[in-house]
Amino acid sequence: MNDLIATYYFKPKSGVTPEFAAQAISEEQTTGTWTDISTVNEKTAYVHAFDGEVLEVVPSGEGFETKLRYSYEIFEPGNIPQYLSVIAGNLFGLGKLESVRLLDIDIPKGLDGTGPKFGIEGVRKLTGTETTRRPHVGTIIKPKVGLTPKDTAAVAYQAAIGGVDLIKDDETLTDQKLCPRMERLEMVMEALDKAKDETGRQVLYALNVTTGGDRILEAASSAVRMGANMLMVDVLTAGFSAVQCLASDPSITVPIHVHRTMHGALTRNPVHGIAMRPIAKLVRVCGGDQLHTGTVSGKMGGKAAEILGDNAVLTRPAGNLLPVFPVASGGLHPGKVHAEITTLGNEIVLQAGGGIHGHPDGTAAGARAMRQAVDAALLGVSAEEYAKTHIELRKALEKWGSA
Repeated sequence: MNDLIATYYFKPKSGVTPEFAAQAISEEQTTGTWTDISTVNEKTAYVHAFDGEVLEVVPSGEGFETKLRYSYEIFEPGNIPQYLSVIAGNLFGLGKLESVRLLDIDIPKGLDGTGPKFGIEGVRKLTGTETTRRPHVGTIIKPKVGLTPKDTAAVAYQAAIGGVDLIKDDETLTDQKLCPRMERLEMVMEALDKAKDETGRQVLYALNVTTGGDRILEAASSAVRMGANMLMVDVLTAGFSAVQCLASDPSITVPIHVHRTMHGALTRNPVHGIAMRPIAKLVRVCGGDQLHTGTVSGKMGGKAAEILGDNAVLTRPAGNLLPVFPVASGGLHPGKVHAEITTLGNEIVLQAGGGIHGHPDGTAAGARAMRQAVDAALLGVSAEEYAKTHIELRKALEKWGSA
């Protein structure tokens, strides 16, 4: 079967059978409408070949889960916005449903895109960690907005000499007058070149090129020409097509870091909206090399089983698609590293903003503390024990604790 299968959780309104509700979703998203129509008759009965099909309806919690089959032919290959109009369209407003949540999608060959250009292995090769296989440590420029390009570069330099693998803009920093994108890029890359001369390590800088669809490729291409070694896109605010546009263009020769800002509006309600799983699969399809999927211990921590499942759809074999580097971000600090690694494994980027820049001795010390926490976890030593001989980690634990 070469059709797309979508899994939903739903709660029908009082008096509506679960079978009727599931059929209503299937019809609304394919060939159906609310009344009999004259355009479907004996001559046009062929349209029923494109009806959605309810494969199963099973009880789940206070509601039900259903699997629906959508015919391959109703999709335009490569058009992810159109995919979403089918699998996540008007169904959320159906009057027969109290709530409905898209849980998962199985994307058939032919609709699965070309995927990332770099993936985990490509990013590891750029940073020199393909042999050690240790988790990457990243940081976010903080405060989110407000710093000048010069001061942004100074923060980046401190983080780089401290040992991070990745520095990224925050989701709200793009091309404001207070910190113009290209001026910021030039100064940050100069700072990273200086750090590389001193440490021998290549650090990636994910420059946020999120902008309108008519300008994003130009912005990204210009950044690459000026020396950018990674780009960042806010996928839900810019759209999946923004990532797809960059990943498929030959001028974009650097990895794409994907931020999921705004995802909570879709993912947070456990009985309504869209789960992270379909978002993760679509990011892999459209070519993201890294994607934020959440933490098990941070300020926006999620359920471990869900995050493990989301990370698995990014990293497990999926045809010709390269694996995507999952990113754990949001309230992380050195004391939380052990929980993240023991739960999520080594194929992870541990992204700390305040947990690095808030270190009592500054950004470089904060970066060293994160790296020391990673080393401790890989050695099977508690952070507290390792901190006895590593002052940066000790001071971090004294400030934030180890949980």
